[in-house]
Amino acid sequence: MAHVNVKLLGMFRLDTGLHELEAEASYVKDLYPILLAKAREVKPGTQIKAADIDGCIILIDGKQCRKSTKLKDGQTVYLMSPVCGG
Repeated sequence: MAHVNVKLLGMFRLDTGLHELEAEASYVKDLYPILLAKAREVKPGTQIKAADIDGCIILIDGKQCRKSTKLKDGQTVYLMSPVCGG
């Protein structure tokens, strides 16, 4: 497992108030249950679901990646919800 810093942007941050956290995970997708648990801890009534996180744009150290990407110690993972509007 890798120790990583996770920075949250977009709706996840707005809904929960979480800006960042540190976590231990092997792959990006392993962060999802950790993020959901933390979101529910800080805001029990949060509407954030696993599908919301799954739809996020993922960057590791500034480079776009997939949820299947293996993590390394010290990396910074950014999760951004997609933007839409009119």
